[in-house]
Amino acid sequence: MTASSIARLFGALERHQIVLYLLALLVGGLVGILAPATAPGFEHAVNPVLIALLYATFLAVPFSSMRQSAKDGRFLVALLGLNFVLVPIVVFALSRFVTEDRAVLLGVLLVLLAPCIDYVIVFSGLAGAASERLLAAAPVLMLLQMVLLPVYLWLFVGSDLADVIDIAPFVEAFLLLIVVPLVLAAVTQAASRRYAVGRIVLDVMASAMVPLMMATLAVVVASQIESVRTQLHSLVGVIPVFAGFLAIMAFVGLGVGRVAQLEVPATRALIFSGATRNSLVVLPLALALPPAYALAAVVVVTQTLVELVGMVIYVRLVPRLAPMRSFA
Repeated sequence: MTASSIARLFGALERHQIVLYLLALLVGGLVGILAPATAPGFEHAVNPVLIALLYATFLAVPFSSMRQSAKDGRFLVALLGLNFVLVPIVVFALSRFVTEDRAVLLGVLLVLLAPCIDYVIVFSGLAGAASERLLAAAPVLMLLQMVLLPVYLWLFVGSDLADVIDIAPFVEAFLLLIVVPLVLAAVTQAASRRYAVGRIVLDVMASAMVPLMMATLAVVVASQIESVRTQLHSLVGVIPVFAGFLAIMAFVGLGVGRVAQLEVPATRALIFSGATRNSLVVLPLALALPPAYALAAVVVVTQTLVELVGMVIYVRLVPRLAPMRSFA
């Protein structure tokens, strides 16, 4: 295969990426349902494919822009106010519909109170958002959710549930999913300025973004879809909650961006940050809960599936919701 044909292939992947992501969801779901015995193997593959995806994502973000974004006080204040003031209000209201089952309630709160710090960067970038600002804010978002999550759980459901949360898996996931690919990306970028092999890696990983996202979506769904299917009767009530959250936060994020008088890319970034949750990072937390709360992990996975479909829609919806001309 010639270089030009490879370039055309990757160009076609870019043009049709939304359809390809939906196809990846479908394939992952079919594999997980038709061959449930493969789920443990796919579960072990989740972190490796996610690390690869985030490595490719971080490679595309200039670290000089990250440092500048970290100094953007107005955006950071809007981002933190959205995720740690407005989101908890919305989550508290929506969670009142699932208070009958404490395991379900805990799963809903765990996932919806934790802002995403990983694939939100990928999806927001696809929609023309200021994804480098979200990347710069990721450590702050992670630290604050570690501190505030037990506080919100205590406020919303009582100290008995908050006491069962073990923070160690949260820290481990942060180091593995964020710090490791971020450091590798920084080293690769530095090497690319001096060595040809570094530049080759940059080009290859940039071309691999769509296949990596497809692999991540398919692996996550294949690893967990059988658990969701077998517990569907207990999860019917949470699906409208998660879908409603996505719908509400699109307009809340837009409103915060306009009140803060942010430019369009930053406003789009706020919309994505407010809507996307830390499901893939929170899942180890849910899996570490006592057996009485085992259903919480399935709730988190259900949110992942709803959100992944929602993000595909968001990539098309957000540029229309916050078009460039509306801020001109």
